Amino acid sequence: MIDDGTGLLTIGELARATGLTVRTIRYWSDEGALPPVARSSGGYRLYDAASVARLELIRTLRELGLGLNAVRKVLAGETTVAEVAAAHVTALDAQISSLKVTRAVLSSVARRGSTAEEMTLMNKLARLSAAERKRIMEEFVEELFHGLDSVDPAIQERMRSTAVDLPQEPTPEQVDAWVELAEMVQDPEFRAQMREVVEFNAADRDHAAAAGRSVWFPMRLLRLGAEARARGIAPESPEAAALLREVLGDGDPAAVLERMESASNDRLARYRELLSTVKGAGTPSAHRAEFGWVVAALRAGADR
Repeated sequence: MIDDGTGLLTIGELARATGLTVRTIRYWSDEGALPPVARSSGGYRLYDAASVARLELIRTLRELGLGLNAVRKVLAGETTVAEVAAAHVTALDAQISSLKVTRAVLSSVARRGSTAEEMTLMNKLARLSAAERKRIMEEFVEELFHGLDSVDPAIQERMRSTAVDLPQEPTPEQVDAWVELAEMVQDPEFRAQMREVVEFNAADRDHAAAAGRSVWFPMRLLRLGAEARARGIAPESPEAAALLREVLGDGDPAAVLERMESASNDRLARYRELLSTVKGAGTPSAHRAEFGWVVAALRAGADR
């Protein structure tokens, strides 16, 4: 305290009273968070008891991670500590989420022994903002259905619900799956394959048919393939042809074969597996063997 009866403190005395460095206090003062209450005859900054309390508040807010701009607003009464804290919590949540993604990426790189180039790509795709990741998937789905109003509503709803995002705490496997999925849905060749599947659905759907039939029919074929394989029925046998006629009814086997071949390739199966992994639902069976039996039986029928 300066010996002039004013009770004011020099910056050095303020530093000793609070345990902060002179350099820190001077910086906060220069930035307008702790203006001096007066100046000595020699031009030195002077502070009072209220300055000590203000300094303690600044230190607390800074230790909580608030920037000086937010601190100044609190001190000026432009916002409350509660409001700033709430905003800071939101910012910290975003930072924590980003760090968790980074950790998952590094774990995946360590596990896979990725090259520097692979690591760069993984980090770039995995660190996209949630909004950017959502945009990638939504644009993919929008392109699939553009101009095709007759697609089964159940198929449309199922596809639109697949605009998946990484969970808040992704596993390395989910990061791997997301990176592969993001690359896949941005590949023009894969988009063309998926568009072909959707166009088949739009072309052969009866507008009077109940929503969901396009999902139900492949499941019947899946069960047919599974049961036939379990019974050891060869796809080229007369018994296989009879089973197909029972399921298809008056349907055109050639049209069903064309649709099955478009929707049953390995890349589409991989797409479904990746979606399931990112969602945390495990890796489902792609039923390649079951659908393969159906395709083989349809081809055998076409050759007769």
